[in-house]
Amino acid sequence: MSAWPLAPLASVIQCRKEFVQIDDLSNYKRCRVQLHAQGIVLRDTVPGAEIKTKKQQVCKAGDFLVAEIDAKVGGFGIVPEELDQAIVSSHYFLFEVNEKFLNRRFLDFFIRTPAFREQVAAQGSTNYAAIRPGDVLGYKLPLPPLPEQQRIVTRIESLAPKIEEARGLREEVQKDLSRLLNAAYHQIADKAPRKPLGELAPLDRRPVTVDFEANYPQVAVRSFGRGTFHKPPLIGSEVTWEKPFLVKAGDILVSNIKAWEGAIAVAGADDDGRVGSHRYLTCVAKPGIATARFVCFHLLTSEGLYEVGEASPGSADRNRTLSAKAFMQIPVPIPEYEKQLWFDALYQKVNSIAKTQSESSPELAALLPSILDKAFKGEL
Repeated sequence: MSAWPLAPLASVIQCRKEFVQIDDLSNYKRCRVQLHAQGIVLRDTVPGAEIKTKKQQVCKAGDFLVAEIDAKVGGFGIVPEELDQAIVSSHYFLFEVNEKFLNRRFLDFFIRTPAFREQVAAQGSTNYAAIRPGDVLGYKLPLPPLPEQQRIVTRIESLAPKIEEARGLREEVQKDLSRLLNAAYHQIADKAPRKPLGELAPLDRRPVTVDFEANYPQVAVRSFGRGTFHKPPLIGSEVTWEKPFLVKAGDILVSNIKAWEGAIAVAGADDDGRVGSHRYLTCVAKPGIATARFVCFHLLTSEGLYEVGEASPGSADRNRTLSAKAFMQIPVPIPEYEKQLWFDALYQKVNSIAKTQSESSPELAALLPSILDKAFKGEL
């Protein structure tokens, strides 16, 4: 519980409506309210002639801006200095902060807390997403004296940059790891001879005879080289047109409808024995000649994806189906097998570091909410 009394927002903010008639010959900045309480940013700057609704609201720096429809998913924030005099439609509500009683930054931090967002989400009918100005004015916040508000803001602002610094360092590590792998790949691949994919990792599809009383755990591939994931089991009695194929660890698993956007991965140990739909191709690298990891990495390079795209004809994204025959003809560099094994070992080390980084991401993301929670309970 908060150490301070709760006050309705109506006691410290008031609804403000200021409209402007759009001039076709003038340029206007327009706001975009990011969801999940991520703040207000510039949407665009456009000439008035491109704005259909000629009556728009004018924002002032420091206003509390709330989206009528998106408020329940965090569509609100404080208008930053750079968006002073920007415009928004009548589907937004603007509130002026009474700075005699409420520090704007104090409000800015409070609206990012679960305590505030839960009030917004609970307001009104679940079948009607929009909120009204009166709803906003009824939300409550802890309201300590102004000096205490400033102390809390100062404390939060001293801690928040450290979190951002840690997040930035983690992102830099991810980029460095990616650069390391790419450098290692080019070191062994650039001068290596090339052979058609079919000679290095030919197709090996293993049809599954469906038992109506059995369930078949499924595996699929994410686009953009993001690996495999597991889908709900395929129920034998419900199989109609599907033709499942067995997947084994070490297979190069390829979606024939999304290969052009990087839906290519190496099946891991937890994918072994699962099934893929008839939309997936399985290729098996020839031992002593090629490794699945190296071949897959090549296919996900810009060069490899270009070749995969060329092997996936179609006029629209949803119609771009990979031709198995053309896929097998894609030229792939083939360094000495020992060099490929070296690359695989490096990949595993890099992947292990990246996984550790990824596992720490939720903890890092939870730090600021934890700090805010303590701050508004009077524990910071």
